[in-house]
Amino acid sequence: MQIHTKRAPNAPKGFLETEAAGLEWLREAHGAAVVKVVSVSASTLVLEALVRGRPNADMAYRFGEALAHTHAAGAKGFGARPPLAPLDHGYYGPTEEPLPMAYADERQWGRFFADHRLLAYARIAHARGQLTSLAPFEQLAERLRAGDFDDTLPPARIHGDLWSGNLLWTPTSGVLIDPAAHGGHPLTDIAALALFGVAHFDDIVAGYQHVTPLPTQWETLIDLHQLPCILLHAALFGSVYGAQARQLAQRYLH
Repeated sequence: MQIHTKRAPNAPKGFLETEAAGLEWLREAHGAAVVKVVSVSASTLVLEALVRGRPNADMAYRFGEALAHTHAAGAKGFGARPPLAPLDHGYYGPTEEPLPMAYADERQWGRFFADHRLLAYARIAHARGQLTSLAPFEQLAERLRAGDFDDTLPPARIHGDLWSGNLLWTPTSGVLIDPAAHGGHPLTDIAALALFGVAHFDDIVAGYQHVTPLPTQWETLIDLHQLPCILLHAALFGSVYGAQARQLAQRYLH
């Protein structure tokens, strides 16, 4: 077996162990393919090496079906951590500078998203001078806590950072890598795929909906679910993302 070794000598405590725990939790769902963990230590994560391929519409459709099965495996609550995760928080963002990602056990998605994702990363970006005001995010958080964007979907087992770079295509399938796994809303993964332009997005969604229909008017909620990722980019890479996040947040204030 060919292996790939991911080294993170300066990563915060538990970073690679948390990633390994997330991969194992996603693998146990028996849905989307997940890169295999060979071994893990504080500074090294050894993974099975994957042969790169190019996606086509059929592969994307099948990945969408498989992702729906992963989500359907569920979680104990919104914000639930993978059982093998070593800390009371995970990590979100690049290996070089990951930010803490709170775990939780919320029954209501809107409250979880408001307090543990939206405001958490808005406050970091604001403290670093990349947001001019927290006001629109605090107002949006009030709507989220009030349940204005809630639906009847139970907590899903989500990848949590499923932008296109964390979906690796082999010659036969899409494979999940580098998760920030937790219990969340399915649209969070769908929105992340849309954020930076994954290949064959429409086919992925079609395959997903063949297994599990998405909420009515789900397209209107994509920007909402993308906000934590954009706020993380604001905190790490600058105020241009802060301005983008503010504009998106204001769309949901009326």
